Amino acid sequence: MNPLDPRRTALVLIDLMPRIIGLGTAPLSGPVVLERSVALAAATRSAGGLVVNVRVERPGVEVQPDGSGFAPEAAPQPGDLEIVKRTIGAFGRSPLDTELQSRGIANVVLAGIATNFGVESTARAAADLGYEVFFVTDAMTGLDDHAHNFAISYPFPRLGTNCTSTEYLAALG
Repeated sequence: MNPLDPRRTALVLIDLMPRIIGLGTAPLSGPVVLERSVALAAATRSAGGLVVNVRVERPGVEVQPDGSGFAPEAAPQPGDLEIVKRTIGAFGRSPLDTELQSRGIANVVLAGIATNFGVESTARAAADLGYEVFFVTDAMTGLDDHAHNFAISYPFPRLGTNCTSTEYLAALG
């Protein structure tokens, strides 16, 4: 993996909310993805990159279900960008693209839950919008093994670059 300019890189963390983290997921548990994502976020901030914390709200619902806020460990820090989505992906009907463009972001690095829903939908939009897309495959998980493995082996390589946490951190420098 080629070096990434941290100032042009956004780590986009999808749906690290207690009600999503607590779902039955595979190949990794939600808590493992949370732990790895928190470490990636700390390293991204330290390198001068942008961390984007994305959470979903159900549209047309007055009160969101319990566990709809960010997990405490994944709460946005000063300088982070918080995006509330009401669609499967983080770009649809949200200010994400405008916010990334205003910051000169070229690289979108994805992690979170679920691989084949929020992560994949966000990646498809990011690729369509011209961002260089990276998938930290050991910091995401699906609702089952098959769905996760299909996403990382078939659409993801066509949309961007798969990498491990170690490879991403090395590319950040």
